[in-house]
Amino acid sequence: MPVTPTEKKKPRKAVRRGTPAYVKSLRGVKNWKEASEWLAWRDIEDIECITPDQAGVARGKMMPSKKFISNSTLALPSAVFMVTISGDYPDDGHGFVYPEDDGDLRLVADLSTLTVVPWESDPTAQVLCDLVYQDGRVAEFTPRNVLKRVVDEYAKLGLKPVVAPEIEFYLVRKNPDPDYPLTPPVGRSGRAIGGGQGYSIAGVNEFDELIDDIYHFSEAQGLEIDTLIHEEGAGQLEINLRHGDPIELADQAFMFKRTIREAALKHDMYATFMAKPIQGQPGSAMHIHQSIIDKKTGHNIFSNEDGTESEAFYHFIGGMQRHIPNALVMFAPYVNSYRRLTPDASAPVNVKWGYDNRTTALRVPRSDPQARRVENRIPSSDANPYLALAASLACGLIGLKNKIMPDAPVATSVNRNEVELPRGLIEAVSLFEQDNELKALLGESFATTFAAIKRAEFETFMEVISPWEREYLLLNV
Repeated sequence: MPVTPTEKKKPRKAVRRGTPAYVKSLRGVKNWKEASEWLAWRDIEDIECITPDQAGVARGKMMPSKKFISNSTLALPSAVFMVTISGDYPDDGHGFVYPEDDGDLRLVADLSTLTVVPWESDPTAQVLCDLVYQDGRVAEFTPRNVLKRVVDEYAKLGLKPVVAPEIEFYLVRKNPDPDYPLTPPVGRSGRAIGGGQGYSIAGVNEFDELIDDIYHFSEAQGLEIDTLIHEEGAGQLEINLRHGDPIELADQAFMFKRTIREAALKHDMYATFMAKPIQGQPGSAMHIHQSIIDKKTGHNIFSNEDGTESEAFYHFIGGMQRHIPNALVMFAPYVNSYRRLTPDASAPVNVKWGYDNRTTALRVPRSDPQARRVENRIPSSDANPYLALAASLACGLIGLKNKIMPDAPVATSVNRNEVELPRGLIEAVSLFEQDNELKALLGESFATTFAAIKRAEFETFMEVISPWEREYLLLNV
C-alpha cells in the first residue's frame, strides 16, 4: 500500500532469535501471560473487546492494552442483545419479558481470537468475547453462546460438526440517502460494473486494489480465504472459507464481514451483505457446507466403512427437511431477506435435496466418502453467522436423534412452482415459535428474545410507505 508524504509508517519489528512462537502468532494466545507479551511485542496501544449482537453487529468496548492485561472487569447492558436493527426494543409478549433491572453482562475475552486490527492507523488489537451473568452463568440468549450450546449437544453424542461457509456480498457506490436505489460501483476500467460476470476473472480484476486489501487485512488477522470469485450480480463477489470448527468459522465469518466493509470504505465504496440490495439483480447467500465427524475415530459419519451413504447421512437430511421452514427466521432474518427467496431464482424456496442440484435447498456435492457433506443453500448473507450455523446444525441434529428419513432425492429443477418455505418474516417467526424441539436445542431464552426482536422489526417496517405504494395506489384506488 503506497504511503503518502503525510503518513508515518512504523518500522516492522525485527524478529529476535528466541522469540516465542506464540508472540509471533497472527491469531490467538493461550493465557494472559502470553497475551501480555503478544501485545507488548507489537506495541499495541488499544484493544477492542467485541462480541456479536443478535444481528451480527460488533458490540463492545475499547480500552488501553495495559488495562486489558490487568484482567479488568468489562460489562455491557443486557439490553444490547435485545435491540432491533433500528435501535428499538421489543414489547413484552409471546414468552418474552424485558428485564426490569436492565442488568449488566460480563465480557469474557476468548484469547484464542486475539489479533490485530489492520485498518487502524494506531497499533490496535481486537478480541472476541463471550457473555456471562455477574454470577458466572452463561448468557444463553447471546449468539456465540447459542452456537456453543448446539455444538455441545453434538459433543454429548461423541460427534463434532465441520462446516464451511460461502459468503456473497455486493460492492456498491456510496449512497448516503436511503431513498435512492443502490447502484453498482465503477471498476478500474472506469465503467459501471454490469451483471452476468459469474466466475469472471476480468470481473474480479476490476477491483484488484480493493481485493488486495481484503487479502492483506485477512492475512494480518490470521484469517484464511479459500477462494474468491465474482458472482452473477453486478459487483457481487463471494468468499469461501476453509472448513473447520463451527465456532471458529462463525468467528471468521463475523470478522470477514467487518474486514470487507472496512476495505470497501477505504476505496470509497460500500460492501453490503443485504440479501437483496439491488432490484433485478441476484440475491446474496451464505451457503453452509456441513459434515459430522466421530470424535473417537475421526471418521465422517455420513459415510459407511465401504464408502456408501450411511443412515446418519439420511437422518441429518431428514431433520433439515422437517425443521428448516421453522428455522427460516434465523436464515432469513429481515423483511428484505424474503425478496431473495422467490420462485424461478437462484435461491431455493423448497426443502428438497439432490446430488449436485443447485435448485434444491440441500445440495450434496460430488465428493469422496470422507468429504461427504450437505450444503444448506437457504441462508442469506444478512444472517448472523453464529445463528445461521446454530440453526442449520440444530435441524440436522434433531434428525440424527429422531432418525428422521428424508424424501427421495430429486434430479430435476424444483425451484419454479412449489414454494415450501414461508414467504414473509412474520410467518417465519410464527413457525419458529411453534417448533418446541428446535427451541429446546437453541435455548428458550434465546428463542423468545429473538422472536420478539423480529416481530418488532416487522412492525417497524410496516410503518414505512414504499415507492411502489405511491406509484400504483396514490391515484388508482
